[in-house]
Amino acid sequence: MELTGAEIFVECLKAEGVDTIFGYPGGAVLFIYDELYKQQDKVNHILVRHEQGAVHAAEGYAKATNKPGVALVTSGPGATNAVTGIADAYMDSVPLVVFTGQVPRHLIGNDAFQEVDIVGITRPCVKHNFLVTDVRDLASTIKKAFYIASTGRPGPVLVDIPKDITTARCEFHYPNEITMRSYNPTYKGNKRQVRRAIDLMLEAKRPVLYTGGGVVLSGAAHELTEFTRELGFPITETLMGLGAFPSMDKQFVGMLGMHGTYEANNAMHHADLVIAIGARFDDRVTGNIEKFCPYAKIIHVDIDPASISKNVKVDVPIVGDVKHVIIDLLEELRSREERPDASALADWWKQIGEWRKADCLKYNQDMNAEIRAQFVIEKFWELTSGDAYICSDVGQHQMWAAQYYRFNKPNRWINSGGLGTMGFGLPAAMGVQMAFPEETVACVTGDGSIQMCIQELATCTQYHLPIKILCLNNGYLGMVRQWQEFFYQKRYASSYMDALPDFVKLAEAYGHVGMRIEKPSDVEGALKESLIMKDRLVFMDFITMQENNVYPMVPAGAGHNEMILV
Repeated sequence: MELTGAEIFVECLKAEGVDTIFGYPGGAVLFIYDELYKQQDKVNHILVRHEQGAVHAAEGYAKATNKPGVALVTSGPGATNAVTGIADAYMDSVPLVVFTGQVPRHLIGNDAFQEVDIVGITRPCVKHNFLVTDVRDLASTIKKAFYIASTGRPGPVLVDIPKDITTARCEFHYPNEITMRSYNPTYKGNKRQVRRAIDLMLEAKRPVLYTGGGVVLSGAAHELTEFTRELGFPITETLMGLGAFPSMDKQFVGMLGMHGTYEANNAMHHADLVIAIGARFDDRVTGNIEKFCPYAKIIHVDIDPASISKNVKVDVPIVGDVKHVIIDLLEELRSREERPDASALADWWKQIGEWRKADCLKYNQDMNAEIRAQFVIEKFWELTSGDAYICSDVGQHQMWAAQYYRFNKPNRWINSGGLGTMGFGLPAAMGVQMAFPEETVACVTGDGSIQMCIQELATCTQYHLPIKILCLNNGYLGMVRQWQEFFYQKRYASSYMDALPDFVKLAEAYGHVGMRIEKPSDVEGALKESLIMKDRLVFMDFITMQENNVYPMVPAGAGHNEMILV
């Protein structure tokens, strides 16, 4: 069957089971858009208001579903506007396929209208990218793109399609399988290394499980929970790993890192064995590398061999898919007669109990004073029974959401970790709401972050997305202000957000419900009212305490046990 490139494009999406694509049209992709229009009953296209929003929405969709998100943008500025989202997905290992239009082949290199070398621009921040130069290669290239994006360590793949490719014709065949000689991810861990890892676990006196986003990406939350309970070890999670192990479980000692709990960071510092699973020893976790886990042997499980011993030298590396490796570890553990040292573990838990007494996340909400952001998050957690999808922007509000919304399920915490992209929250929430139209989806944001992609409120209007926006409005770029308070003698250089819009009127202008909440006594009522309005987007502008800080905090250059608690 002979088809045009545009027809092949849509047929490939259908073959991959893609039901939703986020994009913004332009000249180089008009033939593709024409074909999408003809087959809109097969592939649902969501028209965003900015290309960055398209990629973030695709990220949100991917993070919530563990399926590749798909975005389509035009050439030139359409492609460059997408780069921030692509880089964000690369840092957080999000499976994405981003299609960009390109000028016709004979104009490439001529500085034609809306031409950029997007393959060259994105090379450092994609897992792989392609420029299609022959329509006969289009179908196999798209198959490769989805395969690469979703296997091994996931990541974004870009496919650049010249306009004339979309009108050229050829016989269509979509391969059922793809093999690439240079790309063969390792899924099963080395059996010898698995045995060595269990040996160390059985010998350990002060062990701790340190788990990250790789557990969520691998779909290994159930296996991790089973393994952790079998061992009886304390477990901590990175920002990206929250929800993989139930946060209400007594074995969970909280998030670790720069804004991690006192007990989690101290457990890591004093441990004699750290079992790192699907985590990459990011600088926000380790603090000063020279002071990181000084007494511990380290086991590291990761599907990406380049991540192992990249930042911290490890003793037992295991390359493989997290889910497969945990299953093998559990099988090996259960095959042994020995069990972890119960007496040593009891002493270890007693020490952790002493650290827990610091109650490092305690705060006081005076009902006659200003609203504390922590209070808003905690109330929302109570009212949603911890069951909502929480999409966060970046800043203080992100850390408070991570600390006070206690995630008991994976894929419910959708945020920008590695790149720390302000503006991520709202479009990501759109992607999640498209994937799960009946679920409660919230965007936790600040007065700075929300304005980065606020135009997507129009997208929410067009597609009737009933997202709940919790804007923690302190009139500052909060995290910048906090650092300026601690380390720059309160010189608040360009961190005060003067001339903020009236968010209530702005939300109403887009056709949504707006609320302004200024008293702690009104917080619960506003949140309840928003949740009752299941078919409306509700923008809640919480006027919060300005000089409210995120604690604990590990200062830059300090060890992970050198925390500021108040």
